[in-house]
Amino acid sequence: MAALGPNLRGDYIKTKTMEYLTQKWKMWYKSLDVNHDGKISMEDVEESRNKFTDLHHLLGDKAESVKNDMKKWWTTYILTTENQEISEEQFLAYLGGLYNADKAAFRDRMQQCFDMMFDVIDTNKDRSIELDEFIFAWKAFGHENKDLVTKAFSLFDAKDGLVPLRDIVSAWVQFVTSDDSSKRDIVLEAFKTGV
Repeated sequence: MAALGPNLRGDYIKTKTMEYLTQKWKMWYKSLDVNHDGKISMEDVEESRNKFTDLHHLLGDKAESVKNDMKKWWTTYILTTENQEISEEQFLAYLGGLYNADKAAFRDRMQQCFDMMFDVIDTNKDRSIELDEFIFAWKAFGHENKDLVTKAFSLFDAKDGLVPLRDIVSAWVQFVTSDDSSKRDIVLEAFKTGV
């Protein structure tokens, strides 16, 4: 790379950065395709909401409240298009546009995104996630392999079987926003285990 001029070197680094982020965003997209039909749509929203409330045995007003919160998360951060369906290409363009327009604003938006999602997932509101909550969350998003999800949970080095909510949120924000491939990325590691 020493032979490259300053502009080409910058372009090379920018391309590598985007390749790294795009790789991670593709993994995130696939994880959100709950019914594994190759697109993200309201069908994925419904399946995740129903699985999540069923796994937690939520009924009545509590179930409706969680379902409403989950739908709000989906439509605020994922299905932002008018027809509430998004292809992988559209998803990557959407995230890339936000990232390239203002990295700090993108990071703030993703912080809000994961704060909201994990607040819903933390059904007992103890501000930490235990293994069962982690497994139920992944199952609600269509990831049924308990052994792989358990292995992913172990990457967080839980103390007394609990991972502070802020650690999980921070890991997801890093996964979606960090372009530094030299930093440890727990969520990326989890996806690479096969979750």
